[in-house]
Amino acid sequence: MSLLQVELEGWFLWFILFWVVVLVGSFAIGGYFMFRKFLKRLPKEDGKSDMDWEEYYVSKTIHLWGNEQKELLNELVTPVPDLFRPVAKQKIAGKIGKLALEEKAKAINFDLIIRGYIQATPKRDHKFLRKKLDEMNVDISPYEHLFE
Repeated sequence: MSLLQVELEGWFLWFILFWVVVLVGSFAIGGYFMFRKFLKRLPKEDGKSDMDWEEYYVSKTIHLWGNEQKELLNELVTPVPDLFRPVAKQKIAGKIGKLALEEKAKAINFDLIIRGYIQATPKRDHKFLRKKLDEMNVDISPYEHLFE
């Protein structure tokens, strides 16, 4: 047997197959998230993407945010894994900013934050959202219609 010829048998075969599966799985997961981000960056009919609108609303309302409101937003996104937390904060802040502009709010308040938080959260995550609001002793009865 020459140095360049390696027979794949026994534990070495399983070791190689394991790493092939791990690498293919990692590439698939990474590709999925990159493709989702790519789709969010595609312009819609109005010429702006979802992410462009989020950035627009945040930049237009950044002066309305106080330290207390920023801390509340940070507290609300703590259930989100660290890796995805900045994306979640951007999405929620964009939704809150949109509501604030539509209502011509003078400042971001607790009610706007809770409504924006509920509306920006996907329906599949509403049970975690409810749990977090319960932990914070927030009465969600005035916001029940937003969960539908």
